Amino acid sequence: MAYNLFSKQYVQGNAENFVVCDAIPEAALSFCEEFSGQYPDSQISTANTPEDAVVLSSRIVTMLPSSPQVKEVYNASIIPALQKLHSDPSAETFCVDATTLDVDIARNVASNVIKTGARMVDAPVSGGVMGAKAGTLSFLVGGTPESFKLAQPILSLMGQRIIYCGPSGAGLGAKICNNMVLGVEQIVVAEAMLLGQSLGLDPIVLASVINSSTGGCWASSVNNPVPSALPDKSPPCERDYDGGFATTLMLKDMGLANDIAVQRGSPIPMGEAARDIYSKIVEGRPDLATKDFSSVYRFLKEKE
Repeated sequence: MAYNLFSKQYVQGNAENFVVCDAIPEAALSFCEEFSGQYPDSQISTANTPEDAVVLSSRIVTMLPSSPQVKEVYNASIIPALQKLHSDPSAETFCVDATTLDVDIARNVASNVIKTGARMVDAPVSGGVMGAKAGTLSFLVGGTPESFKLAQPILSLMGQRIIYCGPSGAGLGAKICNNMVLGVEQIVVAEAMLLGQSLGLDPIVLASVINSSTGGCWASSVNNPVPSALPDKSPPCERDYDGGFATTLMLKDMGLANDIAVQRGSPIPMGEAARDIYSKIVEGRPDLATKDFSSVYRFLKEKE
């Protein structure tokens, strides 16, 4: 994401300086060195702390693991820095948070950011690691219409579809609902592929039938969990389930969906069942925790 954001701005001549801040300083330094090697005339540097990054930047894009980290980084670092910075009425800062986190926490953080005089949107992403590298992500945006207009040109450098979902938190709500559907679908695709093979069906034939019929979905047509089932594609199962969306991350998103459903009194029996299955994978097969969540196929296959 950051590489696309910076490189496209550099090529367009729309930015003078780029600043990188990471919890792992070595990762930030490595990124800067790689970027400078590709674009020797670029002005890119690392910030030791989020506070330093805020002082050096008028546009801030954050992506953190989940709710606790967003609360810590924003409440303890970014917001205090904005409060000091915006004592100068000429200072303008725009924040974009692409983390998938609890909706209420995101709304609270955004409210506190806006109180400093800055603007903020939530913009969680859909599209996975490959989409991030290719710049084909979808961003689901929550915030005021005015802030969405400011976010569009920034997000379009990293993604193809920039969707306005509504006020603060709406982007996160849409992302969590979408990922709940995806998490359930990936499990049932794994179940169907295992059942079909037990009936003697060739995985290629079965995948073709599903993908051209009413059962067709991304979990089967793009992320099919059976090696060689998609001859013209290369899903994570072809790489021992490496390089996709980690099972731990899917478990996190299913947990967010469950928490929100409990708060709102909305029944999600399939969502709860899927969350429990991913939890069993992470607890019982820690080697699959960092693998793509389609490795649920391997988990279920071992139970045959």
